[in-house]
Parts: sequence; structure tokens; C-alpha cells
Amino acid sequence: MGGQGPVRVAVIGTGYVGLTTAVCLAHLGNTVIGVDVDEAKVVRMSAGDPPILEEGLGDLLADGLATGRLTFTTDTAAAVRNAKFVFLCVPTPQGADGAADLRYVEQASAQIAPHLDSGAVVVTKSTVPVGSAGKVVAALGRQDVAVVSNPEFLREGRAVADWLHPDRVVIGAEHEWAGQALSALYEPLGAPILVTDPASSETIKYACNAFLAAKVSFVNSIANLCAAVGANATDVIAGMSYDHRIGSDHLAPGPGWGGSCFPKDTHALLRIADDHGYRFELLEASIRANDAQFDTVADMVAAAAGGDVSGVTVAAWGLTFKAATDDLRDSPAVSVLSRLAARGARLQAFDPSQPVGSDPRLDGLDVEVFGDALSAARHASVLVVLTEWPEFAGADLRHVAEVMSGSGLVDARNMIDPARAKAAGLTYVGMGRS
Repeated sequence: MGGQGPVRVAVIGTGYVGLTTAVCLAHLGNTVIGVDVDEAKVVRMSAGDPPILEEGLGDLLADGLATGRLTFTTDTAAAVRNAKFVFLCVPTPQGADGAADLRYVEQASAQIAPHLDSGAVVVTKSTVPVGSAGKVVAALGRQDVAVVSNPEFLREGRAVADWLHPDRVVIGAEHEWAGQALSALYEPLGAPILVTDPASSETIKYACNAFLAAKVSFVNSIANLCAAVGANATDVIAGMSYDHRIGSDHLAPGPGWGGSCFPKDTHALLRIADDHGYRFELLEASIRANDAQFDTVADMVAAAAGGDVSGVTVAAWGLTFKAATDDLRDSPAVSVLSRLAARGARLQAFDPSQPVGSDPRLDGLDVEVFGDALSAARHASVLVVLTEWPEFAGADLRHVAEVMSGSGLVDARNMIDPARAKAAGLTYVGMGRS
């Protein structure tokens, strides 16, 4: 571990960020204790069974448990005692006013305060509004410990790879010694480390997600424009992506952005700007464009059904907000299907990560979930591809066409070859594809 050697670390909260952080820190040789209030979850993780779908997570979890470097508990006091670093990875859900809710961060800070060693570094890993470091300091009430902001930049589906091979590590510290200590912890990763003040560190996280959200909204608008003028969005976007100032990342048109970060962080940043008297009109427009994109895809499905989906069976491939994860939070797929359900469509779906039957996490959406893609398409008038799972691109479209009652195929991810779809007897519509 650089010049300091392996250390004892406590990680409070074992969701996507917390569990990934815990297994990766253990992988680097540290002694790590993960803390969660859910006893059943602790038992499951202690048995080597990760509660989330994330590539590489199971292997690192098993390795950490086998070496004894990684353990889990519900006992917060025992976990933080003698820990040099305590990572706060608890949820910061979006409030009704768009602001991030800090109650769990403040509660966790107050809970660990009496048990911290003098000189411990409390690391805020949760995504928090600008100025939150001061609230953590206040909740701790300890002058002999340091609070450091260390935002995460993990993509679901690639969280382990992103953690171990980051583009950069951002650290916001008021005390130089604390910033240097956390820098040493990350030193083995060989990534650039930016040490700044807490407010700048907290803003960097929101700024990155807001930019990427705006980029997705922009490329969706370009795809919609291509459809209107008869241009081929695939070629237009390829031409854009070669410009090194733009690049190819986040330039894939689709049903809109969603997930656990973009919706929450864009609204939180709007609230932060509003609280400081600035109207962030560009970000407002991006959010409006994203909401409109859900309706655009629903309109495309309705058009493929002859103009009206009332009483029509619509099949959906994909429910999660992106491939390689089982996360349904603010999923664009669910948002599109909700709009179709409101118009009277009968819904059936398949997603590789989701169990057969209706899933209560779909917020009351009446959709029958099947165990394979072909079964989901059976008797459907229209099939819509909503999540970019790789297996959808290679599906046997002739069999799909045979089991469907109609021929409409709306490819909201531009995954399927239009020529293959046409050869199978399907009427293909993509995102801006002529």
C-alpha cells in the first residue's frame, strides 16, 4: 500500500458502491469490514453470495473471505474501532424537492463518532450535495478526526473494473495530512490523483454526471432529427465520434437515460444551483429532453402497431436501465413501458437479469415477465428492444417473426441489423436509422 502498508478499513453500507469498495480494498491487501443494517444481507455476503449482479464482484468477494481480509457485520461500533479509514457509502436518495437526502449520511456519522480512533479519516463516498463535508464534521463532533470527500465514478456493470482501473481519483480534504493519507491508500492503482477542497470534490461528481446526461440527451435529439430529415443517425454519430473533442462514449441513441445516478444527480445539481441563485437552463433542457424521449419511443411503438396500442400486446426485450446489471431504478425501459401501459397496451417482457413473473420493483407496472426472449415475443404485435443486452443482437429473428402476431420491431438501442430484420419478415424501426 504505497508507503503506509495495509491498513484496517471500515465500509459503512454495502450497496453497489460500498460492496465494490470493500472487495476492492481487500483485494489490495487491506483488512476490510463491511457494515450493513440488513442482517440477512450480511449473512449472504459472508457466505460469498453477492446480492447484486456485477461482473467480477463474486470472485473478489470469495477471495477476500478466503484470505480473511474481508468480513461483514451489523456491528458498526466494532467495525470502526481501530480503523484508519471509515468509508461512508450509505444511500442519499432524492427528496421531493430534487435535493439529495442526507439523513443516512448524518445518522451514520453520529453513530460512528464515539467509536473512532483519534486520527481516523472518515471518507464520504456517497454522492452528496456541495457543502456536505461540513455537515459530516458537525454530525461527528470530533476535532481529532478528519473528513475527506472521495466521490465514486463507477458504472454499474463495470464497477469492479472502474474501481481498480479508474481514470482518476478525486479527493477533497481540508487537512493536508488526511488528503495525503487517502492518496497513499489509492497509490497502488497507479491512477492520477487530484487533491482539492471538499466543495470542489463534491461538485466534480455532479458536473461529470450532468455532462454525460446532457450528452445522451443531445445524441438522442440528433437521432430524432435524423429520423425527421431522412439522415442515417448511425453514420452521423460515427462522424461525430471521430472528433477527439467529442469522442464515442455516451453517443449511443436510445430510450433515454436513467439508473441510480443520472436522474438523482441532475436534479440535485439543479437544486444546488437554485439554492445559490443560478438557473442552470442547459441542464433543465437536458432533463426535459430526456422525459420527452420516453414519449418518443412510446410513439414509435404505437406507430408500429398502426397508431394505437390500446388492447395491443407489446413485447419488450430489456427492463433494466442498462445491460450487465439487475438494477431497475429509474429505468428508461420501465418509463417507456409505463407510458404504453397508460395507453392501454398489454405488456410482456424478458430481461436476462429478472425472474419470471411480475416483479414488484416495477412500481406497480402490469407486465408479465418471461424466462426467455422468444417466449416474451409470442403473440405480440410489436417487439421493442429497450436494454442493450448483447444476446438480443444475435437473436434468431425468423423464429421471433414466426411466434409474433404482428411484424413491428422497434429497436430503441440500434442493436439489430435492419437487413436481418427485413429478411425475417419484420418491419424494422430504429433510432434515427433510415
